[in-house]
Amino acid sequence: MAQDTTANRTMRRQVLLFISVLCLSCVLGQVSYSIPEEMSKGSVVGNIANDLGLDLKRLKSGKARVYTGGSVEYIGLNKERGVLLIKERIDREALCGETTPCALHFQLILENPMELFRVTVEITDINDNTPTFTNAEKRFEISESAVIGSKFILEKAIDLDIGMNGLQRYVLSPTDNFALKPGNQADRSKKVEMVLKKPLDREKQEHISLLLTAVDGGEPQMSGTMQIFVNVLDANDNAPTFAKPLYRAKIPEDAPKSTSVTTVSASDKDIGSNGEVSYQMSTVERALTELFNINSKTGEIILAGELDYEKAKMFEIDIEVVDSGGLSDSTKLIVEVVDVNDNNPQINILSKSDSILEDSPPNTVIAMLSLNDPDSENNGEVECTIDNNIPFKIQNTLNGFYTLVTEVTLDREMASQYNITVTCSDEGVPSLSSSVTLTLQISDVNDNPPVFERSSYEAFIVENNTPGLSVFTVKARDADWNQNARVSYILEDSSVNGVPVSSYVSVSADSGVIHAVRSFDYEQIKDFQFRVKAQDGGSPPLSSNVTVKMVIQDQNDNPPQVLYPVQTGGSVVAEMVPRAADVGYLVTKVVAVDVDSGQNAWLSYKLQKATDRALFEVGLQNGEIRTIRQVSDKDAVKQRLTVIVEDNGQPSRSATVIVNVAVADSFPEVLSEFTDFTHDKEYNDNLTFYLVLALAVVSFLFITCLVVIISVKIYRWRQSRVMYHSNLPVIPYYPPRYSDTMATGTLPHVYNYEVCRTTDSRRSDCKFGIAGSQNVLIMDPSSTGTMQRIQSEKSILDEPDSPLEQKPPNNDWRFTQGQRPGPSGAAGGPEVAMGTGPWPQPPTEAEQLQALMAAANEVSEATGTLGPGTMGLSTRYSPQFTLQHVPDYRQNVYIPGSTATLTSNPQQQQATAQQAAQQALPPPQVSAQPEPPKAAQTPASKKKSTKKEKK
Repeated sequence: MAQDTTANRTMRRQVLLFISVLCLSCVLGQVSYSIPEEMSKGSVVGNIANDLGLDLKRLKSGKARVYTGGSVEYIGLNKERGVLLIKERIDREALCGETTPCALHFQLILENPMELFRVTVEITDINDNTPTFTNAEKRFEISESAVIGSKFILEKAIDLDIGMNGLQRYVLSPTDNFALKPGNQADRSKKVEMVLKKPLDREKQEHISLLLTAVDGGEPQMSGTMQIFVNVLDANDNAPTFAKPLYRAKIPEDAPKSTSVTTVSASDKDIGSNGEVSYQMSTVERALTELFNINSKTGEIILAGELDYEKAKMFEIDIEVVDSGGLSDSTKLIVEVVDVNDNNPQINILSKSDSILEDSPPNTVIAMLSLNDPDSENNGEVECTIDNNIPFKIQNTLNGFYTLVTEVTLDREMASQYNITVTCSDEGVPSLSSSVTLTLQISDVNDNPPVFERSSYEAFIVENNTPGLSVFTVKARDADWNQNARVSYILEDSSVNGVPVSSYVSVSADSGVIHAVRSFDYEQIKDFQFRVKAQDGGSPPLSSNVTVKMVIQDQNDNPPQVLYPVQTGGSVVAEMVPRAADVGYLVTKVVAVDVDSGQNAWLSYKLQKATDRALFEVGLQNGEIRTIRQVSDKDAVKQRLTVIVEDNGQPSRSATVIVNVAVADSFPEVLSEFTDFTHDKEYNDNLTFYLVLALAVVSFLFITCLVVIISVKIYRWRQSRVMYHSNLPVIPYYPPRYSDTMATGTLPHVYNYEVCRTTDSRRSDCKFGIAGSQNVLIMDPSSTGTMQRIQSEKSILDEPDSPLEQKPPNNDWRFTQGQRPGPSGAAGGPEVAMGTGPWPQPPTEAEQLQALMAAANEVSEATGTLGPGTMGLSTRYSPQFTLQHVPDYRQNVYIPGSTATLTSNPQQQQATAQQAAQQALPPPQVSAQPEPPKAAQTPASKKKSTKKEKK
């Protein structure tokens, strides 16, 4: 309850302090804030604009910014809202350690005019650290003769937090033999001591285990533990004792390592081994153990590291003495660090102007500086000065802040630049100083145009150059300064042989380097001119121009070309030399040219290979091939010379030519000798490429045709399946008597024919089949619509060239009374001739069903046999189809209303059709009609018919 009351009082004090700081924040250009540590990034610290009485426009126009003096910028400024925001995570323990209060100091700087405000942000602690022990356990060896009240120094816990969030108390358990020494345990300078409150008895308990718990006062509460092991010994009943409870020592910060700081001493009334003591530092802070060491035998404290007054001014070291019996005592050593003048003043440039107009008025601020010297007292007092022979002066505005201003009006014609050296010295002994040099440019007006170094330029480039090659550089200078002296190079518009010059060359705007845009050819263009303009960056800009002549230099890039003799790939061309030819006989002359110029076009001729080198020679300059000795009968008739033609370029290029020479007196002799002349075969890689390409194209066409044929076959097969599964009309039963009146009656028109084809129907002859395999379709006016549609679909599938609409029949095709359907031989009787002949007996239902199935089979077979390129339905009205081709109708299937003729395969369906007709119709009374004459077969049709029969 007492702790809660204390915490409430502390919280009230912090709130009152924060309110008082805010009330006094705007005094003398200063403002203070208080925030807790570990605030998230972007959190608002305070409204600096309102607190300082500044307008948001002033923050923007003055380029307001936060200056931290080179340290980490934890807090940033939002100029749009005029508030301070958290930029980096703030850890109070890492920032200030145990220093209280912990605060961030920085400045808010404005320009135009320059203003400076100091800002202080206090960082309050939160409970974010747990009390921890350096060692997880500690062991004691205590004699059983230890008296009640004996003290044992325990390791202190470390809690980086402060105040109520820091370490508050320790708890020891169990408390049968030991207890903690009462006192202000939260005081970090106090020792943590364990006191014996009950005598030890080794015979009862030789080992004792204790748990020390360190608890802080934060919310939520955090704690840390350390295990304590006690080994009970015998016979040491006197503890060592230090001579002083507190030792003090001073040491300068520049003291070298191994310097002795002081010596502590302790005594033990015991004798022998129980009286031997050892010293050790009980401090657990790592920084202390790295800076100081203690001699365990003598108690001398030795400096082990380097001291820095600016980092730590004082150290507290806990020293413990322990005898061999485990009894101990402790003391404290306070080491004060003495400051020495070992830090130079630090000069920081807050803001500066790199250039200034020469007509600027006096007292114009050109730089703002801040000074900092970490040393103390006189060692930290700093004074700044500049040279006296320059028109500037330095003024002290605030404590540690200086401004550099102009003293008189400047003149750029006298000095275009000033190097201002600011020297700052402290008052230490000896004095230390630092200096910084500021370079200030004096700006002027644009009154000088750029001037080229030459009045004209001439550049050379070798032909066949790489596009983008740097050729030449033009240079112009401007007496002005900065932007007014910045020269840009521009290629003026012009043309070369009607082509814009920009397609030949380009100019780098910054450097004036001329690049070749294309690859030049000396044989096409020898030289050309263009103009380059140099323009400065002033306002308004000034410019001048110069003429550049570009000369193309020749390169040996063309080999010699042999004009004679002409090299042919097929035939052998030979020069004849009579056997009576004398020395120097001119055989032939090799003629070659080189399109290059100069020495690149100088040609020389050499004999590279020859059947007989002792017989011929080649003129070095003229290429003439002459004999160098008398031709004899022993010389071979066939002579082969290889002449190489070289130019004089570097490197040289060459061409070779083969000259065939025949040593003979007559042409027949030459012909007989040269028939077996062996030619060097030069294989052309293009031939192989074309052969492979042709093979690929032929293979592609073959596969494409194969896929198309298979697709058409599958399509027709599917159409035939559709026709096969369609509902066929019922075969009607015709009355025994009917009449034909040409335009009226049951059967107004009857047409019947069949076209038989070979497999390749486009080139074979057509013939008319026998009567036994013909089929007839008889039209019934009552069902014309439906069957005409079926006929139209079938015509599209089987005859692509046939029209969709059927032409009316020719009157010459009307059947006579004897040719109409009826019993075989009906045409011989009068009743049949008059249309009154009796029909056969009506078939039974079984016979009608069997005939219907046979007709359906014929329909499916007919659909598969009809194909493109055959004589289709459009041929039924042809005049070549005479009445003598009318077949026997006993095997026909008549479907009323259809305009299509269904043709079956005679070889596959003849037996089935005849059987169905015999069952459905009575036997014929008269002999069958004579077989129609067959068309004469051509040799092609005979050959193909034979192949079909074999298949």
